[in-house]
Amino acid sequence: MEASEARKTLFSGIQPSGSITLGNYIGALRNFVLLSEQYDCLFCVVDLHALTVRQDPAALRRNTLSLAALYIAAGLDPEKNLIYCQSHVPEHAELAWILNCFTYMGELSRMTQFKDKSARHQDNINAGLFTYPSLMAADILLYQTHLVPVGADQKQHLELTRDIATRMNGLYPGLFVVPEPYIPKTSARIMSLSEPTRKMSKSDAEDSYIAVLDPPDVIRRKFRRAVTDSETEIRFDPENKPGVSNLLSILAALDAITPEEEAAKLQGLQYGALKEAASEAVIAALSPIQERYQALMGDKQYIQDILKANAERAHYLAQKTLRKVYKKLGLYQL
Repeated sequence: MEASEARKTLFSGIQPSGSITLGNYIGALRNFVLLSEQYDCLFCVVDLHALTVRQDPAALRRNTLSLAALYIAAGLDPEKNLIYCQSHVPEHAELAWILNCFTYMGELSRMTQFKDKSARHQDNINAGLFTYPSLMAADILLYQTHLVPVGADQKQHLELTRDIATRMNGLYPGLFVVPEPYIPKTSARIMSLSEPTRKMSKSDAEDSYIAVLDPPDVIRRKFRRAVTDSETEIRFDPENKPGVSNLLSILAALDAITPEEEAAKLQGLQYGALKEAASEAVIAALSPIQERYQALMGDKQYIQDILKANAERAHYLAQKTLRKVYKKLGLYQL
């Protein structure tokens, strides 16, 4: 997949480190399908990034295949988009080393994600965790990426990527495209069901998040247990009613209306009705994806063939950039 002159390149990566949440679906996967109509897209399973935390090898392999299947099940055409594994394209790691040599220790030490993960995994504060942003920069710059969809937790890393690209372009003009953040015009921030002042995360307790592959009975149970408040009025008020507002945001995102409009539809009803409406809307949205996912996982050879073919396509694009970098830096090429 060579980027056409009329279409910009967009890159996004998700770690295969556990369940994909409803927040991931609403904030990322669902939008990817729309973005793929406008841009030349690479959707990477960033399995090398997952190694900064100790992984069970069998689970990592299983999660990698599962995430690739979810990309396709969500509606991404693997013929039109590059859906591939980071570790299948060695140029990611090669460019990461080069970028490490142009990234300063002070820059890496300021990364909030390094501080957060170091605090959570004090028995495994490894060098990869520290240099993680350089590998992320390599993921992006390797494909001369124009746009990167980013959430709040990745903005700092993209800014560093831009700084590295600008720095190296200053030394070696024309080396990299300096990527821009892609921020949707409208974006719902999906919060934890048990702590609605925090973002929904797969690393939290299971009842705190909805997984894309949760069956309907589990989804209903989790919504029934969702935190609301001691009042009874259904209104969108994130500051004073974060739990209720989160449920309204979920409903609104799936119905393509505003949370205020969603609240108006539920006026006079109790919180139980809100929770039921949210659970049924989520089930309706996820059921088709789950069905396609199960069919895909029943033919794992198909997924493996897709990953192999797309890794070859990604390798071709990556080599073009890496050869350019090696030549500019003066590395002797055979």
